[in-house]
Amino acid sequence: MFHNNNHNNSVSISLSDEESDELGRMRIRARRKRKKLGNRRLLRKLLLRYWMLLVIVPAAGLLIFEATRIGRSLNSLNTNSHIETHTNRVNGSSPTSRKEPPANLNRLDPTTHVVGGVRERCLKLLPPEKFEQLDIPVEEESSSVPVGEVLYISESDRSFVGANVTLSQLRTEDTRFNLFTGNQTFEQRDRSFEVKETMMVHCGFYSVNGGFKISDQDKSYMQGCKVVVSTCAFGGGDDLYQPIGMSEASLKKVCYVAFWDEITVKAQELVERRIGENGFIGKWRVVVVRDLPFADQRLNGKIPKMLSHRLFPQSKYSIWVDSKSQFRRDPLGVLEALLWRTKSLLAISEHGARSSVYDEAKAVVKKNKAKPEEVEVQLNQYRTDGLPEDKRFGGKKALCEASVIVRKHTPLTNLLMCVWFNEVVRFTSRDQLSFPYVLWRLKAFKNINAFPVCARKDLVNSMGHVRKAKPLRS
Repeated sequence: MFHNNNHNNSVSISLSDEESDELGRMRIRARRKRKKLGNRRLLRKLLLRYWMLLVIVPAAGLLIFEATRIGRSLNSLNTNSHIETHTNRVNGSSPTSRKEPPANLNRLDPTTHVVGGVRERCLKLLPPEKFEQLDIPVEEESSSVPVGEVLYISESDRSFVGANVTLSQLRTEDTRFNLFTGNQTFEQRDRSFEVKETMMVHCGFYSVNGGFKISDQDKSYMQGCKVVVSTCAFGGGDDLYQPIGMSEASLKKVCYVAFWDEITVKAQELVERRIGENGFIGKWRVVVVRDLPFADQRLNGKIPKMLSHRLFPQSKYSIWVDSKSQFRRDPLGVLEALLWRTKSLLAISEHGARSSVYDEAKAVVKKNKAKPEEVEVQLNQYRTDGLPEDKRFGGKKALCEASVIVRKHTPLTNLLMCVWFNEVVRFTSRDQLSFPYVLWRLKAFKNINAFPVCARKDLVNSMGHVRKAKPLRS
């Protein structure tokens, strides 16, 4: 509504309340818009002035982070390289011989189990400080032993019917017996279990032309061994793991001998692991065997495993360790714990999975570790001979696992190993099948320590087989 004022000619405009509020809101929006516009202009000025700093600072931070990460990686690489170099030096190999060492290598921690709610060590060894005081005991001769002497049948007895054939011919004919074993008849087999004061048995090394040739230099070294830890790798199968955990006393009194063939020598040279001029790799004296008697490398491996008394005629004690394992305890301490303390002649591990020979035979066939027809021939013979299906002999498992064998060299233990070797040659190379039978037939053998599986795990670090052994070709 407009009014005319005759006194001052002014114009008065009257607004409603709603129009006044709308005008206020318009002013606020205008101020906000001017503020945003000012902020954008300020930001644009800052970007134009400081854009180089905005690029350089993040880049510098990223470079610092990457440098730190690379430095840590280099330190880790250097540490691992140092560990690998030390391991290779111990094993007598070059850094290229193994990309990653086995997880179990060089472990010394004890294996334990729970007994009556209390955790205790599986293998009860003496304290380490007492190892230095251990020595080979002087044994008094006893007149009560069941076997006083074991004589070994040789080619001079003319018992081998194929004495005119060569070792290579026997290999191609795939016969179980050859010039190394002699031809054991079933009558001789039965007599070998009839324990008496003087025994005469086949025990390998039948003929001078039977193979398993060792140099005179190595023979001379082996003649001087009173206690020996031995292993073998034929056909290039496994690596050589250095023994650990021994005392200074054991280093002076114990021989460590590894048997290789020429295939293994060449395989190890490919990974820069070479025998030194002194015949050693680390602590192992490596004995290279030539002219192996069997095409089956598993059978060749039974010779050093079972016939250590023939290879080391002056030795009083021996410890056998399969090539897939690293021996990790003091040898004299092991002899004290497993033989001397228990008054045993032989110590061997119980089988971890089965107790019966007949169950083991099924497993052997299922895992293709022997021909079914060979296993059947062996079991039929054992049934005919009356081997019971008992799962325990004398309170111990009837089935044993023979990757570690600790024994005293006596006429009785030597006899056991001879007849065991003959069973392996006659039937299958799976020695678990024949050991319970041999023990059952040799009823005079009582002093055996069948120790539990966890004690075996305390004795060795198990690596498993590295590669398959190559069979011997004629």
